[in-house]
Amino acid sequence: MTHTYKVTGMTCNGCKASVEKHLNALLSIKNASVNLEQAEVTIEMSQHISTKNLQDALPEKFSISEKQQENIFASSTIEEGKSDLQQLKPLFIIFGYITIASILMHYKNWSWSSFMLDFMGLFYIVFSFFKILDLKGFPESFKMYDPLAKQIPFYAKIYPFLELALGILFLMRIQIPIALIVTIIILGITTIGVTKTLLDKKAIQCACLGTALKLPMTKATFIENSIMIIMAIIMLINTYI
Repeated sequence: MTHTYKVTGMTCNGCKASVEKHLNALLSIKNASVNLEQAEVTIEMSQHISTKNLQDALPEKFSISEKQQENIFASSTIEEGKSDLQQLKPLFIIFGYITIASILMHYKNWSWSSFMLDFMGLFYIVFSFFKILDLKGFPESFKMYDPLAKQIPFYAKIYPFLELALGILFLMRIQIPIALIVTIIILGITTIGVTKTLLDKKAIQCACLGTALKLPMTKATFIENSIMIIMAIIMLINTYI
């Protein structure tokens, strides 16, 4: 008998291998195969195994559940939306902190240009920090949707440090035009990948905050990148006009 289950908590090929390893270790399982993009595992069993026993076989970071049927699509979609908002809470909090910090740095002598430069600088510094927390896992997650990272794996490995460098350039006001152009290019490429992922309705993890925080790929990711790109374009126009 063969059954398909949903698995949450997987962010990279290492997670995929871990889930397959632990499930295939069960005596009644002939083969367990993970589809990382769909966040699913297909299990061929010699005899039925309860979902609880499957869960007990997995590390705590992973959660396995029976795949929902189509006849409850509407209700499951609503619950999924709530779950996504809850999972995105860390992203909203971080964005709020960055915004408030950028405002406080200039509230006595307000300047939109300085606010945007510091916002972008803090954005890169904070987001690179979370990516650097898991330098092994981040590249695999990033390659799942970034077009350039898919073609050039080395790019995915250096991306957290590229963000860190850009953050320093913005905060120190060094080579701002170059930093703005690089921002438009790299975030533009990522946004293309994010857009394609959203249109294809793929259930994958967003690597914007690395793999330390399990964030779903949603429209919030698209908006986050778009804000940075718009700011960079405005600042670039102001620089040369």
